[in-house]
Amino acid sequence: MHMHGTSETESPVLLGVNTFGDVGLGPDGEPKPHAQVIREVVEEGKLADDVGLHAFGVGEHHRKDFAVSTPEVLLAAVAAQTSAIRLASAVTVLSSDDPVRVFQRFSTLDAVSNGRAEVILGRGSFIESFPLFGLDLEDYEILFEEKLELFDRVRSQKPVNWEGRTRGPIRGLTAYPHLEDGLLDTWIGVGGTPQSVVRAAHYGYPVSFAIIGGEPARFAPFIDLYKRSLEKFGKPYTQLATHSPGHVAETDEQAREELFPHWLAMRNRIGAERGWGPGSRTEFNAQASRAGALYVGSPETVARKIADTHKVLGTERFDLKYSSGTLPHGAMMQSIELLGTKVAPLVADMLA
Repeated sequence: MHMHGTSETESPVLLGVNTFGDVGLGPDGEPKPHAQVIREVVEEGKLADDVGLHAFGVGEHHRKDFAVSTPEVLLAAVAAQTSAIRLASAVTVLSSDDPVRVFQRFSTLDAVSNGRAEVILGRGSFIESFPLFGLDLEDYEILFEEKLELFDRVRSQKPVNWEGRTRGPIRGLTAYPHLEDGLLDTWIGVGGTPQSVVRAAHYGYPVSFAIIGGEPARFAPFIDLYKRSLEKFGKPYTQLATHSPGHVAETDEQAREELFPHWLAMRNRIGAERGWGPGSRTEFNAQASRAGALYVGSPETVARKIADTHKVLGTERFDLKYSSGTLPHGAMMQSIELLGTKVAPLVADMLA
């Protein structure tokens, strides 16, 4: 049953949501069990479908603060409770996985969801999966390049002949199951390196830009590079997306006050691992401003920001990372509901 969300024909921007299954706190102030978080993510996916959002994405991590390590298994559970929403990984860390198995798992998800699967492939900004699966970080670049080349051949659903440095060769074999219709929808997740943009264009894959800091407008040169590279490689343009963190509530003040403590705790935890200085309210306010990368506020404020991004970058899809560290499940559910019922129609009106 779809509530008041916008349909694909009404708006030039499709709205989706995604999460890493961030681990929240229980009533006792202790982290919730991973199993409970995973069940809550299934509820969040069902709600996203109910309010007519375009896509629901789940990211892959291998660490204590994010509960999801196998997006496609969780998405299959969401598929069983939904009817229209696209089901995506956000992202699948291809470098530390087997491209044949990635294809097989997502082609299976495509079958159980009646053609709603999407895989977003990335190198991963977190590196826990490399030692976990016995891979050398020295091979970070070559792993992604070789595995993407192999994935692309497997995705063709034709016999594969491939040989590389990072795994044994494949000679004339085909991976199954095949899709009922066409090829598996595949995106490349890009954080902002020109090489990644050119590589995505080489394969003709659409790009989802993770804009998690600074001004979305600074990604305009990457979009230009992508379009020029597509032309050079003789590939057709399909679509582009941006993905940013945020939170929607009834008012700007409520949204900011609900999000800030959870944003700060996560920002400082990850910042400590990466050698950043501590975060602050000033940094948060700058990111939450109209030009910043944090889409936080009332439906009107968030809709205006999404419309601004579309006008500046020309992207056709926006995915909100609605989870933020220990932000409570109830607040995330409200954010998803408002995004579908209020923000989506406002964006359609603003861009009409």
